Amino acid sequence: MHLFASHLGTFEVEHDAAGQPSLRPFRLDPDPSPVGMAYLDLARHPSRILSPMVRRSWLEAPTDPATRRGRGFDDYVAVGWDQAARLVADTLARTRDRLGNEGVFGGSYGWASAGRFHHAQSQLKRFLNLTGGFTSAVNTYSYGAAGVLLPHVLGADYKDACDTAPSWSDIAASCRLLVGFGGFRLSNAQVEAGGTGSHRAAPALRDYVSNGGRMVVFSPSAADAPEGAEHHFLRPNTDTAVMLGLCHTLLVRGRADHDFLARCTMGFELFARYLLGEDDGAPKSAAWASAISGVPEAVITGLALELADTPSLINLSWSLQRARFGEQPYWAAIALASMAGYVGERGCGFAFGLTAVNSVGQPVRRLKGPSFEQGRNPVGHYIPVARITELLEGEHRTIAYNGRILPLPKIGLVWWAGGNPFHHHQDLGRLARAFRNPETVIVTDSVWTATARHADIVLPAALPFERNDIAASSRDNWLVYSRQVLPPPDNVLTDHDGLRRIARVMGLEEDFSEGRSEAEWVVHLYDGYRARYPELPSAETFFVEGYAGLDIDATAPAPADHFRAFVTDPAARPLRTRSGLIELFSETVAGFDYADHPGHPSWMQPEECLLSPLATKHGFHLLSPQPSTRLHSQLHGAGPSQSAKRDGLERVEINPGDARELGLAEGDVAEIYNERGRIWASVALAPHLMERVLVLPTGGWFDPVDGIDRGGNPNTLTAIRPTSTLAQATAPNSCLVSIRRADPRETA
Repeated sequence: MHLFASHLGTFEVEHDAAGQPSLRPFRLDPDPSPVGMAYLDLARHPSRILSPMVRRSWLEAPTDPATRRGRGFDDYVAVGWDQAARLVADTLARTRDRLGNEGVFGGSYGWASAGRFHHAQSQLKRFLNLTGGFTSAVNTYSYGAAGVLLPHVLGADYKDACDTAPSWSDIAASCRLLVGFGGFRLSNAQVEAGGTGSHRAAPALRDYVSNGGRMVVFSPSAADAPEGAEHHFLRPNTDTAVMLGLCHTLLVRGRADHDFLARCTMGFELFARYLLGEDDGAPKSAAWASAISGVPEAVITGLALELADTPSLINLSWSLQRARFGEQPYWAAIALASMAGYVGERGCGFAFGLTAVNSVGQPVRRLKGPSFEQGRNPVGHYIPVARITELLEGEHRTIAYNGRILPLPKIGLVWWAGGNPFHHHQDLGRLARAFRNPETVIVTDSVWTATARHADIVLPAALPFERNDIAASSRDNWLVYSRQVLPPPDNVLTDHDGLRRIARVMGLEEDFSEGRSEAEWVVHLYDGYRARYPELPSAETFFVEGYAGLDIDATAPAPADHFRAFVTDPAARPLRTRSGLIELFSETVAGFDYADHPGHPSWMQPEECLLSPLATKHGFHLLSPQPSTRLHSQLHGAGPSQSAKRDGLERVEINPGDARELGLAEGDVAEIYNERGRIWASVALAPHLMERVLVLPTGGWFDPVDGIDRGGNPNTLTAIRPTSTLAQATAPNSCLVSIRRADPRETA
């Protein structure tokens, strides 16, 4: 079977009478992605990068600081691969001679391909490690705050927020009350980092509701609540306050499970003092939480009592920890579930990210297979990934992070592959200024993103359907042989072949490639999976049939909930925390003495929210969820994404009452602005949205013209301010803006 595998799932390839290919749903996928079927729209798209390109002024004077001002709008000169390879090799050597290998920043990210071999991040890091190493980045934009906090609270085994959720089958069997903070955005469940053969998350959630499972959702948008759920509006960034109000109610009504708290948690006494307001004089009551959040006091009180009586699961979306003090709602959810007492029971307790991606909660055996070996990085310098701007600005010598002080080396060379920071980073105007500081910027990409337009050397990369690979997610049970659908354009190479050309100039080709071709690497990786899972078919069978997996033809037994063994016997099966218990108070975190991160779950008001003084100037809270018509900024040029625009503009959702007050109507061109920037978007009236909240999904291509981002990227407006000193993670969902009708003289 001829299959193409992507982050949006697996698709069958068909050819018409003229031999032209198209994508169709994979016959074994119960919920295929319509967006993924548009991948081939990019094959000959005008945005394709068709040869190595070098920015003209940099080519003329690569070490002259004056040429850096042209990044973002200069023109480019096409060069051959031999010249491009020499330019890259010379630039690497010049940077190392001047600044050492720590002067090279490898800015790759992991979403360029679902393939295990053609994985841009792994390819670039392997190459840079062979050249002596580089300054790297840790954590993710997806759940950076959770990834730092959870090991302190739940132990080192829970750095991945995906690993906390019980299985959907256990939830269906035993959970009678599913409470969702941030909601369930079902389009996100179409995505998986390594691809999948079967989308199960959205059907599982629908089945839970249709089979009588009770669901309560708190979110600024009723669109985040699946059909059949009970929805309650709350002000953005106030979820922690609601959870603390629920905790307080359980405590003062005598409904907290003190046996569970004594056996399985550490520090509840200190947390209880905070709930009762014994130190700050402010009890975190349901009335207190209602005043902050807008959720009625009776709703909070009633739900608290229901949680005490009902086998329940509390799920938080990843979006909640992508906000100022984003660690706090996750910690508060753990405390609330612990007080309710259902942690460790089948299908109950807490979960982070159900429907955030397809694999969270899947009742399958996971394929923990090999990856393309990156080697060892000799350079020890690193930053949290969301602190790129501070690194490149060169004005900051150190940064505090998770109990450490990280030195920030001077960066002379940035090499970006497999990502688009001018999509997912914050305060894009400030990022653009920071990008003008390094001597050289290299970008490997397939299309002319804003990141590519800020580069000095641009190396074209083949798209995922232009190469052969194995797709697999370490959280799923599918392996897919993704066969080339179309050849890449002339002068466009895969990431591997492009790096191999540069390695040849530097005398590193054999070390980089190990003498293997693409086909040999793919077979080598599959053999690694078979060595771990002998029940997989032979390589010959796999490459003919096109897919394989663990238990894909049978119903796999649901895995045990992650905390069941611990709760049964905490002494015999301790967590890998400092105390061996769930830490509702962390001596480690408290010992860091961070003013913006106490040692227990706490309500901390963001500088930018509807309660803050700035709201009198910028009266709307801007939320920027993942888009439903593309993958991050990928597939921006494909049919679904382009069809969702209006007159070429992204759509911003606004409550109809707010729109009337501002004189805005459906389809008007609106300007959204704050001190960080200005963008244009088309007004979309949204009755499901609470007042004074705007929703503008990410992924519009940053396109500043005369000071206005016509691409409608919300990160033109979001702050670079981190979640906290602890995680230094991204916090775009704490953003205040103003909105008005765009000046007709500028739109004409």
